[in-house]
Amino acid sequence: MITRSALVANRALVREKAVGALIGLAVGDSFGDAARMQANRETYGFITDFNAGATWSTDDTEFALLTAKTLIRNKGKLTSEAVVEAWFEDVVVQDEFKRGGASEVAAANNLRKGLRPPQSGKFNTFHMSDGTAMRIPPVGIICAAEPDRAIEMAAIDASVSHYADGVWGAQAVAAAVAVAMADGSWEEIFAAALKPIPSDSWLYHNMMRAFEIVDKAQGKVIDSWMALHDEIKASTWATTAEAIPAAFACLRLSNGDFRSSLVLAGNFARDADTIGAVAGAILGAKYGLSSIPYHWVEKVRRPSGTCLQFTKGLDIVEMGEQLAELVQ
Repeated sequence: MITRSALVANRALVREKAVGALIGLAVGDSFGDAARMQANRETYGFITDFNAGATWSTDDTEFALLTAKTLIRNKGKLTSEAVVEAWFEDVVVQDEFKRGGASEVAAANNLRKGLRPPQSGKFNTFHMSDGTAMRIPPVGIICAAEPDRAIEMAAIDASVSHYADGVWGAQAVAAAVAVAMADGSWEEIFAAALKPIPSDSWLYHNMMRAFEIVDKAQGKVIDSWMALHDEIKASTWATTAEAIPAAFACLRLSNGDFRSSLVLAGNFARDADTIGAVAGAILGAKYGLSSIPYHWVEKVRRPSGTCLQFTKGLDIVEMGEQLAELVQ
């Protein structure tokens, strides 16, 4: 892993990686959502590209843009008060959330009741969902080469809506993105992801089991694919302890280039949009914007505002560039 100062000195590289991480998240989100559509499963079984049709985004991309907007507005200085202010401005104000996650809906309701972090996240039936992990990569971007700082900031953002595994999953992803931004090796990325997770937690157990399955199969997809699904499956598919180990297992199975790795993650069953979004953000931070097929970038570049209305028509590339400016 290169140092923060070495990375900061190369502004073109910072931009390449920051935009790559944010676009990679959006690609993984849309790709995973497409892969799990019944029509695509019936037609293709396993998809390798976007088929024809309009672009779209889910809550994964749009809540990540909320995190990005909050960081940009506050010049990278994240506080619990700033997160709450952002949620009141762009989340609580909406009467409904099409495609919105249950954890975010519950958090918005808690904020309306007067609860604040950590209670707004802790007093939430869905506090162990993967709703923080998919929105947290912007924190990892601005904390490039500083995974410990990313872990601290991720907890601030995540606590508005989550608790325990829900927070630790966000910290794992933020740390992984921070190391990937600094050209860390895959072993360094995996180690950074494991660091904030308590060893007695459900998330840690499933992360280790997922890695054991991949390693026992010597990285062969055909020998580990079904075992991974069987081993880490939770009763609800948007659970952190299922989706995040799935994303990292896919990265451990295939990490040689953006496209092949993203295709694998996006085709993972169950909460494939979040699995794809997490993997896409880490891959984009590692390999940069230029590693992502151009037509994929253009496909997802402007969100549809499906969940958060303020995101409709925003330019994700421009937001990535603004995040890159915070890497100082």
